[in-house]
Amino acid sequence: MLRGLFMLAPALVAGISFASTRYAVADDIKLPPTLTFTAYDTGTAGFNIAVGVGKMMKDKYGTDVRVLPAGNDVARLAPLRANRAAASAMGSGTYFAQEGVFEFGAKEWGPQALQLVLSSVDCNAGSLGVAKDTGVKEVKDLKGKRIGFVVGSPALNQNALAVLAFGGLSKNDIKAVEFSSYGAMWKGMINNDVDAAFATTITGPAKEVETSPRGLVWPPLPAADKEGWARMRKVGSFFFPHLATCGAGISKEHPIELGNYPYPIFVAYASQPADQVYGITKAMIVNYDAYKDSAPGAGGLAADRQTKNWVVPVHPGAVKALKEAGQWSDAQETHNNALYKRQQTLAAAWADYGKSNPPADEKAFLDGWMKARAAALAKANMPNGFED
Repeated sequence: MLRGLFMLAPALVAGISFASTRYAVADDIKLPPTLTFTAYDTGTAGFNIAVGVGKMMKDKYGTDVRVLPAGNDVARLAPLRANRAAASAMGSGTYFAQEGVFEFGAKEWGPQALQLVLSSVDCNAGSLGVAKDTGVKEVKDLKGKRIGFVVGSPALNQNALAVLAFGGLSKNDIKAVEFSSYGAMWKGMINNDVDAAFATTITGPAKEVETSPRGLVWPPLPAADKEGWARMRKVGSFFFPHLATCGAGISKEHPIELGNYPYPIFVAYASQPADQVYGITKAMIVNYDAYKDSAPGAGGLAADRQTKNWVVPVHPGAVKALKEAGQWSDAQETHNNALYKRQQTLAAAWADYGKSNPPADEKAFLDGWMKARAAALAKANMPNGFED
């Protein structure tokens, strides 16, 4: 299944291998004796769900799963690229890494051939949580407020900008406050160092702010506001309208119209052996009932609840498991193959750019790459997604 393209940029898509040949086997599922996942900080939805999946693998297959918390997208992917982790529970940073933009446009990175294992869309949503004591009711009310940003985390930062765009605001309209990690940003909410921060509604830190003296609100993103959504999608093309029925201050009785995208998104590198990804994916599908209630949001990992035809392809090993579960179609196959070709195009463009004697200055290097990237995608008749 287009395996040849996976070999295009070995330095960028370093594979995962395990020295041990001893595998836990059950119901034709093979898992290595140990697995390492990376995820957001401890206490976050992504971390908690990864821990729940890991417990299932330990109980069912005897596989010890270690979950490494990391404060930003670069830190989450570094262990995967260095062959020290098998998968990562990512957010929309998956897309930015694939595209080679923001922090991933640096010469140390470039486009990363990340591919999906399974992802979750549940009762939660992802948006800007705002301290209640600010008096903010709508997104446009955030003008002049302090908004949290995380160094090295384009996902969180771009997501925050996307929500601001819904209200007709840009970074120039707010006061950006930078933090070293997601956890530090949300501690900043409690400490009154910042007024708003992006998160999934079910994250632990959001609950902490809700119960703190400051309180927490989620300014709505009504689906009926077509202009607001058009502005938001120009900045975050991967968002879609979603009625949140769970999270900090949110319930089925008190839902809020917000935006969402799959989170967490379990990803692996394209070059990771298909049989290993198949084993991980099938274990998660077959044993769904064993972890679906382990953490808020885990229920969205069901095979029949997977987001179809998203912006990042599904790994061939995961495709095999989804086919066996009856959750794959010819239309998805066509869409997925087109995304494999996109990753091939981006990898080739990056390789060519590296041979063109690009500037050493970091900003000039990124500017040059973004131009080369745009030209390569235009030549291939593929959308850019990051026009100025």
